[in-house]
Amino acid sequence: MSHLLARKKSSSSLRGKQSESHSVTPSSTTPSDQKSREVKGAPYQNPRYTILLATNGSFMDESDLGITGKSKDDYQTLLNTEQTIPKDSLFRDDLFKSTCRKVQDRNETRVVRDISQLIVPSAETLATYGAANLQCLIESTNEGWNNSIPVTGKRPQPDYSVGFRREAFTEDQLNRLQPFVGELTDTSYFMATYYMYFPFLTCEVKCGAAALDIADRQNAHSMTLAVRGIIELFRLRKRQKELHREILAFSISHDHRTVRIYGHYALTDGAKTTFYRHPIHTFDFTALDGKEKWTACKFTKNVYDIWMPTHFKRICSVIDELPTDLDFELSLQFPEESRLSQELEGHHLSQQLNADSASLLEEQDSQSSLVGSQDITPDTTLSQRTEQGAFKKPKKRRTAGSDCLSFRNGPH
Repeated sequence: MSHLLARKKSSSSLRGKQSESHSVTPSSTTPSDQKSREVKGAPYQNPRYTILLATNGSFMDESDLGITGKSKDDYQTLLNTEQTIPKDSLFRDDLFKSTCRKVQDRNETRVVRDISQLIVPSAETLATYGAANLQCLIESTNEGWNNSIPVTGKRPQPDYSVGFRREAFTEDQLNRLQPFVGELTDTSYFMATYYMYFPFLTCEVKCGAAALDIADRQNAHSMTLAVRGIIELFRLRKRQKELHREILAFSISHDHRTVRIYGHYALTDGAKTTFYRHPIHTFDFTALDGKEKWTACKFTKNVYDIWMPTHFKRICSVIDELPTDLDFELSLQFPEESRLSQELEGHHLSQQLNADSASLLEEQDSQSSLVGSQDITPDTTLSQRTEQGAFKKPKKRRTAGSDCLSFRNGPH
């Protein structure tokens, strides 16, 4: 039952980060726990990364069963519901063609600077401009998901990602989550960064059509972790069947002219979970005089406004059912007296690589200089954690906003 509990980072991982920081030149502005765009994207350049994900139950394809009819209706609503668009931007009708010409054949940084927020608008920026319903959200830009438990041995570092901030949850909900999220330096199934709970949207930016395949692999990796977290949360209360074939997260890959939008979901079969993606829409926003230049922007804003509140409510509905002040040592000694331990018994979601395929991939990638250094966090057993006194009763915290839609405390 220990696999869902928060884990301490390994000492080897911490030593690796220290050595990285010492090797960074004084002029570098990249923190030691984050990688440059070139380094972070290197492992995904190899097409075999798709196979690596598949060995861990994540497939960059649709399942034979596909998604539910409800999920199809939902994303059609997200595509077709009208939204407000910026009145003055580089996508303005009289500036659009000039903007597209200027970013053509330029690097990713230029594409991100000029047009990325017009494709995938910032949730926090919208909140700053008055969208009070988005105050519960928090985003990361090119930051490593260092508080997530990896699925392939490497942690994602999306160009942009969105999840829920800590203050979106009540004090009672945070207490119930405490054993599973741990401290700020622990790793968890439910965290991306130390400040982001349950991510549900990522965006990767690349240059060139072929490079979008690399962005797709990056997004598939990130969203596998995101969907896995929701599934495992629901599994704690034996409610995972509610999510079977339901879209639980979205990703967007784009360059200077093409956008790919995906929905990510899982199939649950007893203790087994497999992950898939559904292609929602792919288009060239420069075609037909920019007819679809605002399609992705409107879709993203509808994810924030329409889909996210419902998603947040179902997350909270499970958290509210989790026991408080769990004594895991007692549960281990007297499993028949622990309802949670009974529910978790016999279930274990493997996160380790298939040894043969992993060693082959890493050896070949090392020779081709495609793969950077690994950061693998080993499992920590329940007995080890209790011996270290890691599972203390949650500390009392100040009351946070009780509902994502009625967020009271303001930005974090």
